[in-house]
Amino acid sequence: MSTTYPIISVTGSSGAGTSTVKKTFDQIFRREGIKAVSIEGDAFHRYNRAEMRAELDRRRAEGNETFSHFSYEANELQELERVFREYGETGKGRSRHYVHDAQESERFGVPPGEFTAWAPFEDGTDLLFYEGLHGSVVNDEVNLPKLADLKIGVVPVMNLEWIQKIHRDRDSRGYSTEAVTDTILRRMHAYVHCICPQFTESDINFQRVPMVDTSNPFIARWIPTPDESLVVIRFRNPRGIDFPYLTSMISGSWMSRANSIVIPGNKQDLAMQLILTPLIERLISTARKKRS
Repeated sequence: MSTTYPIISVTGSSGAGTSTVKKTFDQIFRREGIKAVSIEGDAFHRYNRAEMRAELDRRRAEGNETFSHFSYEANELQELERVFREYGETGKGRSRHYVHDAQESERFGVPPGEFTAWAPFEDGTDLLFYEGLHGSVVNDEVNLPKLADLKIGVVPVMNLEWIQKIHRDRDSRGYSTEAVTDTILRRMHAYVHCICPQFTESDINFQRVPMVDTSNPFIARWIPTPDESLVVIRFRNPRGIDFPYLTSMISGSWMSRANSIVIPGNKQDLAMQLILTPLIERLISTARKKRS
């Protein structure tokens, strides 16, 4: 944790909706005049696409059917921890970009499935924003939560998360439902042991719950809409959270526990704006005073 150069970490698995949450943060940064440097979890994968396929084949030959991008050993977590620590201490660091598709290839000049070169952060930023799979990992090698000032979890209920991933990978990446299903099955062990524990480290979790039947996510014809969902927002430490204010400002919301509020799914962006803006303002105000 750094009061000089704050770090915000958003963690969620593939298809969970972290990219949508990032757009809300970008809106807050733009509105409040905050200069943020953003890094992606994919940048810290250990292998490019071809190398990952070869590693999967090698591990399958050894009888390991659970290795995936969710696995700790498939990622450069010590490098991510080094970036967090360096930024928190100096406001400097470096990252790269994993090129997913042809459109990104045109933008970055690197073939799909490859990484761009490591590059230093722009000078003069106010905070570091991370979005990816492993932003709150604690294991024998790293402890990322102790270096982050605000930790957010994005956690749709399991079947909804699968529906979102199936539709994204099938529609945007051209994968078959069967191929996506195989990926989901392969990732389950690491999801339980590597992803889920991070949500106990989050300061705030946003969990979307569909209000329609998602009992068989593998045949769902469309993703439940925000209007067909509720969002449960859980605060690890509710002290200082003005729940009466939130429930008065967010129509249709209520408290389900002493540390949780439930809101209509189409109010998530509003809720995030109301909850996160004062927290971010406080981080930035403290940081700018300390740097001056």
